[in-house]
Amino acid sequence: MADTAPRTTLASFWAQLPREGRWLLSTVAIQLFGRGMTLPFTVIYLHEVRGIGLDVAGALMAWIFAVGVIVTGPGGAAVDKYGARLVTLVACVVHMTGVGILAFAESLPAAIVATTLMGVSGVTWPAFNAMVAAIVQGPLRQQYFGVNFALVNLGIGLGGIVSGLYVDVHVPRTFTTIYLVDAASLLIPVALLLGPLRHVHARADKPDGADDVPASYLRIARQPAMAWLLALTFIGTFVGYGQMEAGFPAFAREASEVSTRTIGWAFAANTAVIVLAQFLVLRRIQGHRRTRVLVLMSLIWALAWTVLGLTGIVAGTLTAAFGVVLYHVFFGLGETLLQPTIPAITNDLAPDHLRGRYNALSSGFFQVGGILGPVVAGFLLRHDQPTLFIALVVAGCLSMVALARGLEGRIPASANGVEGDEVPAVADRPHPAADVI
Repeated sequence: MADTAPRTTLASFWAQLPREGRWLLSTVAIQLFGRGMTLPFTVIYLHEVRGIGLDVAGALMAWIFAVGVIVTGPGGAAVDKYGARLVTLVACVVHMTGVGILAFAESLPAAIVATTLMGVSGVTWPAFNAMVAAIVQGPLRQQYFGVNFALVNLGIGLGGIVSGLYVDVHVPRTFTTIYLVDAASLLIPVALLLGPLRHVHARADKPDGADDVPASYLRIARQPAMAWLLALTFIGTFVGYGQMEAGFPAFAREASEVSTRTIGWAFAANTAVIVLAQFLVLRRIQGHRRTRVLVLMSLIWALAWTVLGLTGIVAGTLTAAFGVVLYHVFFGLGETLLQPTIPAITNDLAPDHLRGRYNALSSGFFQVGGILGPVVAGFLLRHDQPTLFIALVVAGCLSMVALARGLEGRIPASANGVEGDEVPAVADRPHPAADVI
């Protein structure tokens, strides 16, 4: 059932945000600018500038994600116990330290210490989502997650463009500079959390009568709604981000036979689509079932991977180059549908006093999918199986359609973004919100 309420404009969205939400949102792009400067070049920096073997450099990148998975569980519990603000603050300081060490790392042990600290800061995602959910209530929450995602991509995209023009593997100090800029950019959230947002602890006490609410990760994950949502999150990352960051460039180079410049243009097109289309997409999906939005997203991603697969038939041609860029246009459009929905469903399902654990579970499954995706892509493409690779990811996208439809029957209408009378099972029912600010 679609909502007949007037569509939100960017101006009305900003006007409805509480002051704390405006503080968080207004600094996102600046915060991520530094991250965007370093993200595309870390492997290159470790290998070509610091002389670390390419395989070891790749393993260090994977280690960052692995550490992130390890700390997700304790991090989620810490959010519930100490509050999202404190956990985010500590994570920012730890990440800043790691990036600072990496800027001057001339040996493998120093690089291991740096990447370990960067991985520990993986608790930032569930902590930040819990803080947003504490500050922003109701339908505005979905819009916030979507706009935040667009601003994250804007910051990362601009940072990547600037660093691409600046860094030079023959001048090591250029890489040191961008890592120091990345570290300095984290002073912005630290200043916010110590200043204007110092009263936002984003922690809720356990409400009366909530003794039967599952608090362990296993019991939370076994709830029907969360089980389906976590499966959807894992598959979405496995066939989505895990393959987009590893499988896509490998396929584009080996099977489509396009230049690295074309791949760069494809990523630029992805960022442009997200930044330009996100708020328009948010207006279109407002009042519609989030599970139906996820179905549409899955079909768009299936189309994207099909387009990429077809470029292998016309490898090395202008048509192949066009198809590679078009893939990222479709993929970016799918992202604008995915990013507002899954975080909103997760936080609408979560009781306030367990929001950290719910977001940590979602983050953990997301990161595991991101780790396994490149492994599978590397194996298939290394063994000359590009057709099987495309078939696998398209099948994964289509399986998400079934998962989204299955999820629809297991969550309340309120968590699905619409008004309705459906009442979920006791184990899935959100509990009354607590005052966290």
